[in-house]
Amino acid sequence: MTLCPVSHRVRISPALTHPFAWIAAAAILALVGASPAIALLAGLIAGILIGAPEELHPARWSKRLLQASVVLLGFGMQIGAVAQVGVSSAGMTLLTVSATLVLAALLGRLMRVEREVSTLIGAGTAICGGSAIAAVAPAIGASPVSTAVSLSVVFVLNGVALLLFPWIGRLLGMTQQQFGLWAAIAIHDTSSVVGAAAAYGSEALGLATVVKLTRALWIAPVAFVAARLRGGDGAAAKVQWFLIGFVAASVIAWLVPAPGLWSALAGLGKTLMTPTLFMVGATLTPGSLRTVGARPLLMGVVLWAIVSMTTAALVLGGVLHVG
Repeated sequence: MTLCPVSHRVRISPALTHPFAWIAAAAILALVGASPAIALLAGLIAGILIGAPEELHPARWSKRLLQASVVLLGFGMQIGAVAQVGVSSAGMTLLTVSATLVLAALLGRLMRVEREVSTLIGAGTAICGGSAIAAVAPAIGASPVSTAVSLSVVFVLNGVALLLFPWIGRLLGMTQQQFGLWAAIAIHDTSSVVGAAAAYGSEALGLATVVKLTRALWIAPVAFVAARLRGGDGAAAKVQWFLIGFVAASVIAWLVPAPGLWSALAGLGKTLMTPTLFMVGATLTPGSLRTVGARPLLMGVVLWAIVSMTTAALVLGGVLHVG
């Protein structure tokens, strides 16, 4: 007797694969006030089970929404505070960025990870995740495969960080300022930093945003140095215009006395983080996870674990702090 095979494939309604359905889901999550962590988890589950349609371009959406959110958050920051935090954290930023890049190079050689990949993962861990990788990759002439692998590693670890960091921070008894500083140093992407800090508290959010954006200013010099070491001229490093927008928003809020308006715009920036994280989650598909590979992922995890544990101890011990 011949047995007919039974298909267990789940039939997905075409409506769920339409870009509008995904945009509507992101908007609904924002309107109901879902937390960034819930939005990320929802996007991740939807991306794995359904798969985001190619026409949606979730990576592009998440990048644009993040940049808009950061600029809007600038209206809630006083330019004096931004300048003070930037100046007081300059030495700490130089130390932690340099140490992370050196550690990434050593781990890459020890674990036999391709130099391009280890350089990009190091830049993403040290500065600001995908934005740093996107700037450093053309500066060193990295191949599309190396860039894709590095971005995939960072995206995977970003999702983990967004879910785990607030829980770990509370477990360690971190204050709002301590957590904001730790998140800005140890979490890769600005989106996940802001999402994790928002889940921890408003004071943590303010400090984490400013410190992370200050670190993002290191994209250009790191890309330039990396290019010079590889024999290039570093001309491929791009200006991060949303950083200029953040500072401009802070200056406008300082010059024009309209606290109600600026608070509303800053609140809108926080709200936009929900659809942003939904789109970030949607980029993590089974295909992207398979692209990562065991060795680069292991290197990224080890590098991130060392940076996270070391900086947490230094922050709790008062060695790393912002005046």
